[in-house]
Amino acid sequence: MLSISNVAVDVGDRILAAAASCVIDFGVERVTLAEIARRAGVSRPTVYRRWPDTRSVLAALLTRHITAALGEVPARGSGREALVDRVVAVAERLSGDDLVMAVLRSELALVYIAQRLGSSQQMLIGALADDLRAAQRDGSVRSGDPRKLAAMVLLITQSTIQSAQIVRPILDADALAAELAYSLNGYLS
Repeated sequence: MLSISNVAVDVGDRILAAAASCVIDFGVERVTLAEIARRAGVSRPTVYRRWPDTRSVLAALLTRHITAALGEVPARGSGREALVDRVVAVAERLSGDDLVMAVLRSELALVYIAQRLGSSQQMLIGALADDLRAAQRDGSVRSGDPRKLAAMVLLITQSTIQSAQIVRPILDADALAAELAYSLNGYLS
């Protein structure tokens, strides 16, 4: 027998899965809450009980994908090189995620690029700051406020992911990863 909390999680998962399929099929700008609800097999009020609007559903979906990418790449040490390797590996995963890239190529991304930090960006900064503190203790990362360093690492990496397509004739995926690692290692040394 399922508990009410398990049913709620299942419905939330179905809603996010439906939103993902809408993004892939229609693009971010054409996703509607009605279509998300239809694909999830729930009513619109069921979606509204969890999220106030379509943008919030998409933000939760993006956060889930970014959190999953971070979780799929474990830390392999506490020094600068291990940290940089993890950041580059997460960036490669996100670059290969069709949903993440669809969101980053949409108008919605402008909010998170130019206007405010989203919850996934805040989460990444927090995780990076923790790793940077550890790397500072072992002497492999320069001194400085770990949150400020983490914010800059986020900006460098986010910019690399967003702009990878335009430099592909010059930097293929392997070269881009190598250059990102070089940039981050230099910045943090």
